[in-house]
Amino acid sequence: MSNRYVYGVVESDTVEFETEAVAGAERVYTISHRRLGAVVSDIDTTDPEETDEDAQIHDEVLREIMEYDGGTTIVPMQFGMAFEGDRELKNVLRGARPAFRRAMNDIEGKIELGLKLVREEDAEIDREALEAEVADRFDPIAAQSVENDLFSDRLVLNRSYLVDEDEREAFDEAVADFEDEHDDLMVQYTGPFAPYSFVDVKIGAQQ
Repeated sequence: MSNRYVYGVVESDTVEFETEAVAGAERVYTISHRRLGAVVSDIDTTDPEETDEDAQIHDEVLREIMEYDGGTTIVPMQFGMAFEGDRELKNVLRGARPAFRRAMNDIEGKIELGLKLVREEDAEIDREALEAEVADRFDPIAAQSVENDLFSDRLVLNRSYLVDEDEREAFDEAVADFEDEHDDLMVQYTGPFAPYSFVDVKIGAQQ
């Protein structure tokens, strides 16, 4: 189990706890390089298979890290980042330092929330009007938002929002009010997640 599977990058405060981790690992810990730390678990491959179960565990570990020690900012990695050893990993931390720093500043104290609006079977929806209403309601509360793919015919809106933890309640209420007023839509509200959609740190080749 000499390879390192990476969940994300934190300020070098050492994160360490036991939990159900990816690929059967049972401990999550930090490998640090100059005030940045990669939160990892040990894994026996550099190319882990993305099973539904492990993808979910990856998200759950990130959530545990976000709640660790009263709240920890983590720049999340997508599923599947694994390195042969500490040296390779430290090289990546060194190379991507400015990008990690910027990402850290952008997401500190914030969470990602997802909003999908699905039209009821026979509902006619004016998509432009709906998008304008959604923007009026939610954009003022969120720090940022991004549009995601509409992967089915009835999905009329799919957005991710970066929301300050202090605004979480206001956002929850706005979603509840919106849902009350729209019988023609099913509202799928998800999160909190680590802010994947708002982090764009490309880290070097994995090998």
